[in-house]
Amino acid sequence: MRIIAGTYRSRTLQAPAGLATRPTSDRLRETLFNVLAPRIAGARLLDLYAGSGAVGIEALSRGAAAVEFVERSEPALRVLRANLARLGLTAGFSIHAAPVNAVLKRLKLPAAFDLVFLDPPYDAEAEYASTLGLLGGHAAALLAPGALVVGEHRKKQGLEEVYGRLIRKRLLEQGDAALSFYAVSAVE
Repeated sequence: MRIIAGTYRSRTLQAPAGLATRPTSDRLRETLFNVLAPRIAGARLLDLYAGSGAVGIEALSRGAAAVEFVERSEPALRVLRANLARLGLTAGFSIHAAPVNAVLKRLKLPAAFDLVFLDPPYDAEAEYASTLGLLGGHAAALLAPGALVVGEHRKKQGLEEVYGRLIRKRLLEQGDAALSFYAVSAVE
């Protein structure tokens, strides 16, 4: 894996060993950031199920103001910390070593995240519904006006069009993977 653009362009990243963590491919990350490009500079990103941190680190490389990484797997956390250290990143991020739903329930308001990226293990289908349900419900207060929530999932694993106040605005498919883009509806 490599960082595609920005300050750390072409620098390599490590991924946790084994199949428990499936990093977002360089190609899919490039597609994601092509869509997000106008929103990245100065943005606050919440990187849920962060794994190696590739998405959040890419955002920092491209000018995001801050990234909060959420990951509970100790092997993934070791790799995430090592990737940040290898790049010399010491500020502009925080790491929550806990389950995603617990972090979403305890984050202090107003958090005002401009972007949220979630990439749970593909086989943990309940995590998608639970996390998107929280972000479209009680945790919607964590989102800045105009925020975008993006979920990476299997192309064959359809996510719902609506999760509470979150409404899917776009679906991009690439290979076996897909990206669902959600925005918060204006109606309470």
